[in-house]
Amino acid sequence: MTDRCPEPFVALASNLADAAREVTLKYFRGGLEVDTKSDETPVTLADRETEARLRTMIREAFPDHGIIGEEEGPERPGASHVWVLDPIDGTKKYITGNPLFGTLISLLRDGKPVLGIIDIPAEEERWLGAVGHGAHHFHRGETDRAVCRACPDIGAAALYTTSPQMFEGSDAEAFERLRRASHFPIYGGECYAYGLLASGYADLVVEGDMAIYDYLSHAPIVTEAGGVITDWDGAPLGLDSGGRVIAAGDSACHMRALALLRGENPD
Repeated sequence: MTDRCPEPFVALASNLADAAREVTLKYFRGGLEVDTKSDETPVTLADRETEARLRTMIREAFPDHGIIGEEEGPERPGASHVWVLDPIDGTKKYITGNPLFGTLISLLRDGKPVLGIIDIPAEEERWLGAVGHGAHHFHRGETDRAVCRACPDIGAAALYTTSPQMFEGSDAEAFERLRRASHFPIYGGECYAYGLLASGYADLVVEGDMAIYDYLSHAPIVTEAGGVITDWDGAPLGLDSGGRVIAAGDSACHMRALALLRGENPD
């Protein structure tokens, strides 16, 4: 098999995102009952119904593939191809009527992310990246190549993170070093921030306290757009990665940001 992600996988991923969009929009701003999971995070019928539908589609198309999702237990996680699903990324946004929630879909081959989708249903916006295909941005019928912008200087970088509350202890101190060095921080991006980075509108995304279904979809999108995405140690992302992620549109910016997170001189 070549490195290029096979077309049938890309086609299925797009179909999965279309199906998820149909379910999530059906319930959006519809007064859904909200439950609380054991980790104190919210979940809705829309989360569960979306993931169940995507799992059924994957089983029917590729029964030998594995599936890992936020709402149900893993299926064949040791398979050579594993789909990782987050039916609604940003459930708090979703239940409060904020349109910038997303659906995240990724495919790993032998533990490496080779395909990712960030879909923003309420905005009819989607980013898709797949190895050998590049990264593309789809918005209301228009399609553009997603390309990160150059920004080697941290002092000129627009920095996204979902919330400063993602960081505690030494991680909070590390993030504060990076925040002070950047041009300005923006809070509340979640998955949308990675799409903006891939399309050249932002320069850095730094987050902590994440699960694999929160970020594996971002890896092929960012890398195929010319950016860099790793954990805070600079290692590639995979099924065994921890909860700390850093993405940069410029490799020099990424290296300097990693140095600041470590407490080193970025120059």
